[in-house]
Amino acid sequence: MAEIQPHTLLTAELGIDRVIIMGDPARADICAGMLENVKFLNFNREYKSFLGYYKGKKILAMSTGIGAPSTGIAVEELHNVGVKFIVRVGSAGAMQKNISIGKLIIAEGAVRDDGLSKKYAPEIYPAVPSHRLLTLAKKYAPDAVYGIIRSHDGFYMDNNAEIEKFWSEKGIVGSDMESGVLMIIGRLRGVETLSILNNVVLFEGDLAEGVTDLTQGKNLAAQGEIKSLEVALKILSDDEVK
Repeated sequence: MAEIQPHTLLTAELGIDRVIIMGDPARADICAGMLENVKFLNFNREYKSFLGYYKGKKILAMSTGIGAPSTGIAVEELHNVGVKFIVRVGSAGAMQKNISIGKLIIAEGAVRDDGLSKKYAPEIYPAVPSHRLLTLAKKYAPDAVYGIIRSHDGFYMDNNAEIEKFWSEKGIVGSDMESGVLMIIGRLRGVETLSILNNVVLFEGDLAEGVTDLTQGKNLAAQGEIKSLEVALKILSDDEVK
């Protein structure tokens, strides 16, 4: 019998090689509704998982909770059960003023401003996505914003506005909390990764208002969430992913 992973409760017997991960368990429910022949698998801690099919390809959808540590656990355990491709579909805050709510931000690389990824490799080691998956992203989401994002560990530090201004001036297009560690662990473990983010907060906008609108399924942020999932599913079901 295949070993059960301690946090995600997944096993290699599932025969999965491609996964969509997202922070919010509610987003996993939405993704499940976009799949065919869906089977609920597990909900342990922050890890809620579904198995289904999209255009004939078997795809796992799983939530990871917020931040690098829980995402790192997910990536390691997915690798342990044989996963080769992981696309993160998350939310982001814009770091430039011309990025609207609901606009997709797709990371060409990430500033590693989280704590966990530094435990895996020195900061001079770059966090970059799979070239193959990034190329497919440009095929299915040509109108997205592409650039370097910043992955960090918190929102409420006293100098947060100053930090964001610093990175905005360096051309960073968006910020999240998980993409850096996803790319680092993926690269070290031989897993191809990509991060597709839905902008829910305007640069220098109200964080609480943006996140609340997304949670309540309102306006452009909710539309961007659906679009981000659609792009991820198209990428993972493309014949180039094999």
